[in-house]
Amino acid sequence: MTRMNLIHMMGLSLLLMLLPSEMTAAQEAIDTLQKAVYSADARVESPLSADEAAEAYRTGDYEKSIELYESIVVGALSENRESAALYYNLGNAYFRDNQLAKALLNYERAHLLDPGDGDIRHNLRFAQNRTEDRIEQAGTFFLKEWFKGVRDLNNSNRWAVISIILFLLVLICVAIFLFLRILWARKAAFYSGLVWLVLMIATMTFAFSQKRERLQRDEAIVMVGAATVNASPDRNSNPLFELHEGAKVKIRNSDGNWYEVEIANGSVGWTEKDNVAVI
Repeated sequence: MTRMNLIHMMGLSLLLMLLPSEMTAAQEAIDTLQKAVYSADARVESPLSADEAAEAYRTGDYEKSIELYESIVVGALSENRESAALYYNLGNAYFRDNQLAKALLNYERAHLLDPGDGDIRHNLRFAQNRTEDRIEQAGTFFLKEWFKGVRDLNNSNRWAVISIILFLLVLICVAIFLFLRILWARKAAFYSGLVWLVLMIATMTFAFSQKRERLQRDEAIVMVGAATVNASPDRNSNPLFELHEGAKVKIRNSDGNWYEVEIANGSVGWTEKDNVAVI
């Protein structure tokens, strides 16, 4: 293996890491196009229903589109399957039907499954700008934000694939180092192998982190017009603040019919479970 081949191998691997993240151009409003929901990563048992839902959306019959997409989602969940495309399409239909909280709930679910999708990120941000509450983000450690930003360039499945590719590159470098007697090739293989090993560990960490976040499901969207957040899980307790439709909260604890929630600025309190829907 020549020095040029090693350089080409390094370039190809870096390209594989960067490709999936920004393939879709930014848009100025909610995307009007529905995604295919019976591809390999988002298959449904009745593509006809998906086509009917998409057609109802295109013709402006959003209530019918919502009903059909909801039935497809229920069917998928009954088989322990989820689809970012389905949640995205359902979110679009709810948004067009002026049901902001349900639109945000489904965009958030789609984003949880596929955080690297540009259409999902754009529509989620657009819908978030329509909410009433303006909550400032509490200060966070910059490395944590950087980690999350890089991690969310791809979903966990893509990171896992990249990890496998990097693992194979590490094996190739190990083989070159062990079996070739050309000094410069062994040095190149040694240092390249270290780079691939570090990148493999990083991508595996990204994949496991995203998987853990998907399994935790500890965030929720306020579904009612106004939700009171109290000091304790009791309607007679002191009200601390009020959240409105579409606000996002983190669930810290539960007690009977109450959730202890935290908002982006760090404020904590209790609200009734009926006020929110878990993402």
